[in-house]
Amino acid sequence: MIVITGGAGMIGCIIAWHLNTIVKRDDIVIVDRITHADQWQNLVKRQYVQYLDKDQLLSWLDGRQDIEAIIHMGAISATTERDFNKLVTDNIHYSQALWTWCAKNNAAFFYASSAATYGDGEHGYDDASIEKLRPLNGYGYSKHFFDQWALQQVDKSLRAPRAWAGFKFFNVYGPNEYHKERMASVALHSFNQFKETGTVKLFKSHKQGFEDGMQLRDFVYVKDAAAAVVHFVEMAINNKPCTNGIYNIGTGQARAFKDLATNVMTSLGKTPHITYIDMPEDLQGKYQYFTEANVAKLRATGYQQPFYSLEDGVKDYVQNYLMHEDAYC
Repeated sequence: MIVITGGAGMIGCIIAWHLNTIVKRDDIVIVDRITHADQWQNLVKRQYVQYLDKDQLLSWLDGRQDIEAIIHMGAISATTERDFNKLVTDNIHYSQALWTWCAKNNAAFFYASSAATYGDGEHGYDDASIEKLRPLNGYGYSKHFFDQWALQQVDKSLRAPRAWAGFKFFNVYGPNEYHKERMASVALHSFNQFKETGTVKLFKSHKQGFEDGMQLRDFVYVKDAAAAVVHFVEMAINNKPCTNGIYNIGTGQARAFKDLATNVMTSLGKTPHITYIDMPEDLQGKYQYFTEANVAKLRATGYQQPFYSLEDGVKDYVQNYLMHEDAYC
């Protein structure tokens, strides 16, 4: 049996989709706390045996011997979260409890880290080293803290899950992110803005060397993010050797927000129109102007599946989901 926390979130429910449709597994337990009125729709097309609130999971796990892996995608993921106590409870302590349970019960553990741990990119985006990283916000720091904690458990030869990996997701976009509101991808915001107003709003640049709209991100389609995670899960449950550690999940190619927005509009068959606006004050000084995943470590595990190009990922998202009345995967 496989447990997915954050299973009603975008990445979690697409991991469940991948397990259902490609791996042909439906012995899945979905764990989450749904707070958005429509988020339950992320689960409608999934096949799973149980749904649990996140506060029920640890007691439900007590005494179980049938869990092969926990895929821990659940977290407070808002980069604007100001209550650090909440981040500690949900993103650090909860993760530590699940790691410890897996270590004691011979289960594999896979968890979501974040590219937000890299901060402004001063020390690069190489998942081989994390010591000098300085995140720009509390969310990024909470993920960085757990990455460090996990590595310390291994370095000190303390008990660890039989197989484990952390995933530094870069800018994930795609179907089933509709509940994320302000934290949804620029792809979704671009689609909604253009449909409503005939233009897409992008932030002006407040950093020398970057033109308006030319801030760069490693945009990764959610189907690719899910496939990469399941690659590790399958190796673990099939007892294939895999190097435990922390891995970047991105395409390895930075692209401009202007490229993303333009592709959304052209996928609609429309002439692009972009309006540049000032960046909100709460983001200034905490905003990454460039991210690009080094994926050499991921490829070294034997994961050779090509990633969607920005053009192909946006086209699939827009034409096969957003343009339909039922936009859910």
